[in-house]
Amino acid sequence: MAAYKARLKEFENVLNCEIIDIKKLRKLCFNGCPFESGYRSICWKILLNFLTVKKSEWKESLTKQRALYRQFIEEMILDPGKKANSGAQEDHPLNPSPDSQWQVIFKDNEMLMQIDKDCRRLCPDLFFFQRATEFPCEELVNDTTNVETLRKRVEQCVLRSETVARNRVGMTGMVSSRRKASDAYMVLAKGEEAHWEVVERILFIYAKLNPGLKYVQGMNEILGPIYYTFAVDPDSTCREFAEADSFFCFTNLMAEIRDNFIKTLDESQFGIGYIMNELYRELQERDPALWHLLKEQDLKPQYYAFRWLTLLLSQEFPLPDVLRIWDSLFSDEHRFDFLIKIAVAMLVLIRDDLLQGDFPHNMKLVQNFPYARIEVQKVIAKAVEMIHR
Repeated sequence: MAAYKARLKEFENVLNCEIIDIKKLRKLCFNGCPFESGYRSICWKILLNFLTVKKSEWKESLTKQRALYRQFIEEMILDPGKKANSGAQEDHPLNPSPDSQWQVIFKDNEMLMQIDKDCRRLCPDLFFFQRATEFPCEELVNDTTNVETLRKRVEQCVLRSETVARNRVGMTGMVSSRRKASDAYMVLAKGEEAHWEVVERILFIYAKLNPGLKYVQGMNEILGPIYYTFAVDPDSTCREFAEADSFFCFTNLMAEIRDNFIKTLDESQFGIGYIMNELYRELQERDPALWHLLKEQDLKPQYYAFRWLTLLLSQEFPLPDVLRIWDSLFSDEHRFDFLIKIAVAMLVLIRDDLLQGDFPHNMKLVQNFPYARIEVQKVIAKAVEMIHR
């Protein structure tokens, strides 16, 4: 307990400086950020370049960025939502004009359906994302504003896409189909908004602002832990602006790892294919016997390491462990070189099982890392050990 209090004091001393020593902060965060006093939220915002090391700039920067995000919501969700419900004669769903707002909405709906599907199942073992946020977007949940929400758009898309199936006597299956659609899209009471809906809105806005990349499945797993960290922070102001702050931190993180989500760059120097090859080169150096076995069994990294590396291990461990891993990843000044070390450490720590297993056994093992018996701290310690060798 005394050692932990001393560690908290170290964070306090570094973060209370007018100009934060980024090297000291990285070193502290690499060994894990405490939840107390919102240290993890603050540190992640600095490490992801949302906040500068000059504390005097924070207030103005936060005010400006949060206002900008508010503008994004108005331009991309509120204004289109008002037009969709306005019933204006000059624009309607059948308007063939390329300038029609409806044409834009139709193009976005397919992307929105995928975002919605992914966000609804975000961290299924954790009830947090299904709970109502204490800071919903009032204009979207308030019935008097007459704005079509993303939730409503998705529900309408589901009904539109239903197929009318006829049985042998010519009756349709529309009623049962609608019942299933309704059951699949259960939502909170009026005036409430689930945390997953907030994540959905962030991803939709990000996709609209990045038309070259748009939304790629898995981005929800990158955003989820960031939003969770800010939304459960002890400080109410951090929780209130968790949506806006998460958007910018996610955007900055994606600027560094977005090449992993672009298929055409898979084999480039910055693509995921190159990173997987680096992983196997590292494994060959650290454990030639294990490397040889995986090559002999043709257990390619594409089968499991693609997910490990692209999603920053967010699918391989429970959320608390993911947060701990990300403390180290975000503080890595070489930006995710440590991720390869962690991936190799994971393989080395299950090497005995792998060396004794056949292809089906080993495939199942690497696709379902046994985190229950191999604690995350042990994985990180093994990865750190590789750095110093």
